[in-house]
Amino acid sequence: MNSAELVQLDDIKQSIPELSAKMEEVYQFLKPDEKKHRIKELEDETIKEGFWDDQEKAQSILKEKIALEDKVSKYENAKSELEDLPELIEMTVELGETEAVASIVESYNKINDTIERLTLETLLDGEYDSNNAILSIHAGTGGVDAMDWASMLLRMYLRWAEDNGFKTTIVDYQDDTEAGIKSATVIVEGENAYGYLKNEKGTHRLVRISPFNAAGKRQTSFAAVIVMPEIDNDVDIEISPDDIRIDTFRSSGAGGQHVNKTDSAIRITHIPTNIVVSCQNERSQHQNRDMAMRILKSRLAELAHEQHKEDMRELQGDFNLITWGSQIRSYVFQPYTMVKDHRTGAEVGNISKVMDGDINYFIREKLKQKEA
Repeated sequence: MNSAELVQLDDIKQSIPELSAKMEEVYQFLKPDEKKHRIKELEDETIKEGFWDDQEKAQSILKEKIALEDKVSKYENAKSELEDLPELIEMTVELGETEAVASIVESYNKINDTIERLTLETLLDGEYDSNNAILSIHAGTGGVDAMDWASMLLRMYLRWAEDNGFKTTIVDYQDDTEAGIKSATVIVEGENAYGYLKNEKGTHRLVRISPFNAAGKRQTSFAAVIVMPEIDNDVDIEISPDDIRIDTFRSSGAGGQHVNKTDSAIRITHIPTNIVVSCQNERSQHQNRDMAMRILKSRLAELAHEQHKEDMRELQGDFNLITWGSQIRSYVFQPYTMVKDHRTGAEVGNISKVMDGDINYFIREKLKQKEA
């Protein structure tokens, strides 16, 4: 075992007390014993006669049980690994097992990640934070560059979702004949999907040498990201038929890559708020209409929550321009490389990693800002 490996193991050993203190903090706010008691109560519900008579209630109980078990399991596994770490380090040093160093480092990093994730989840206490997310991207000012930028953002979020264990479904994809997309809508499924993504809502600014400009000039482009929680079917949102306009159109997509190219695509406009939603991923016009209505209800429910309105007729839509001065984050490719979140001041120099979906740093910093 070389000196660099010994120093690495010693650094990990020295940081264990601090990590143990963080684990104790996780215990205080996670309250795993209370969660185990709740899991037992839910288990008792599942074995009662007639449990499956009410399918929606049964699914809700199972969903809660699985979520609680996941949190407790993550905590207990991390706690067990942390307790074993000092002895494992001593044995590795004593026996000179070089091949075990990488495993110890991996275990240490995993414990760190688990503690941070569990800590962040305590900040996800909003009404809809545990829900699936509906994420929409719209090209703004900047012409073809803006549409290309929108497609880059779509790829970034799809990669982020894949890397973090979320399932994604593209339900609307409006591409452009030259490059990029005009808009796209994705449903991100998984525990706390909305809680993690909600702060991505806003205008995202790109600065780069335009590949579509023969003179090689630097171009600034904008795209808007809208994030809303997917609302459960049992949430009562009344939409008057007189308040919506429904249009049909032919589906578009990158060579059939994302959607079915048929005349079944649906666009619904909510006239009072000017909110427009589209769906073209389902196989029939009826299915697309149902999905578009689900998205519209989710958007209206979020808007009502933000504006503290109970009457849908009182809602005002968001008409902010997708342009200069309203951005939440800037992505600069030239003359230097940097991604900066203007709300938290968080900066990253490796823009390639960010565009490959590595945006957890920005998500964490914004969530921590709420705690502060």
